[in-house]
Amino acid sequence: MESVHLRLAALEEADAVWEILQDAIIQRRQDGSTQWQNGYPNRQTVLDDIARAEGFVLERAGALLAYAAVITRPEPAYASIEGQWLSDRPYVVVHRVARARQHAGGGIAAALLQQVETWGAQQGIFSVRLDTNFDNTAMLSTLKRLGYTYCGEVEYQGSPRMAFERLL
Repeated sequence: MESVHLRLAALEEADAVWEILQDAIIQRRQDGSTQWQNGYPNRQTVLDDIARAEGFVLERAGALLAYAAVITRPEPAYASIEGQWLSDRPYVVVHRVARARQHAGGGIAAALLQQVETWGAQQGIFSVRLDTNFDNTAMLSTLKRLGYTYCGEVEYQGSPRMAFERLL
């Protein structure tokens, strides 16, 4: 894959990021998933991510390929897990992973997560945690391929989610 780069999203990119998320919302529905079908995430979520310097884009040659919220503060929803995390050390949280529709099937989600892992390690954080719906087969496949470990179930945004961690 041609070189990709992870960077903070700029406020002027909020519309483009929201379009990527809208594509992902539609894709989840077409795949039969219930994830992101209740008004979350929304445009304000993107604006909040960017304002907190937690909204990241993956780009290649100036084109936005994907988006994710990358958070270094503890995720309150992860404090209670039916199961057990792999570690109790600081971790990077990844939420709202979405790739642009025109880049489907190109391993973009995996490239995004790998870039987040590299970024986390550069920050001195050697654990990545995330959650996904039980019916998000695309993300579940990506997590398995990248070696993420299923740790149990958490509740996020009012619904049960599968929780994963990868130690770097």
